Amino acid sequence: MIRVAALTGAALDAVLDDVARLRIAVFRDWPYLYDGDLDYERGYLAAYQANERAVLVGAFDGTRLVGAATGMPMQDHADDFAAAFDGTGEDLARIFYCAESVLLPDWRGHGIGHRFFDLREDHARGLQLDKSAFCAVIRPEDHPLRPAGYTPLDPFWRKRGYHPLTGVLARFGWKDLDQPQETDKPLQFWMKTL
Repeated sequence: MIRVAALTGAALDAVLDDVARLRIAVFRDWPYLYDGDLDYERGYLAAYQANERAVLVGAFDGTRLVGAATGMPMQDHADDFAAAFDGTGEDLARIFYCAESVLLPDWRGHGIGHRFFDLREDHARGLQLDKSAFCAVIRPEDHPLRPAGYTPLDPFWRKRGYHPLTGVLARFGWKDLDQPQETDKPLQFWMKTL
């Protein structure tokens, strides 16, 4: 039986190293192809540790963390992501940012992804925020590492009520597995009203 729970405070702190390892493992796959390291991950996740408005939703198989999803108010997240909304008329003070959702392959297809969104959206409502957004990397259709038969998550996101925001793109850099150095990637924002 998988337990999915929203974690804040000390409970969030206790699993951050496990979340860092999950991010590295899951984001190695398409479409992210992320060549990550634990030190970077710990630094990135420190923002969740330091933010009382942040949430981490953990999926546990017994005591083992097999998946995680994070989020915090958009105003509290990286300027690179918030800057994508410049000129849109959207009030960042009303938007909750759903950052990563990572789940090991053996636990996919059992509704955990829905629970990740449910609990983050509930957390956002508890903060009196009325919009939820996330972004997803855009890769070319002809990318040489794109797996045959890859199915994007767009239908899942649309079923949850999210829609892509035309022209609202963030740029963020990381090192791909097949590249010698970090490169910037475009990320498409999706949003829904809560």
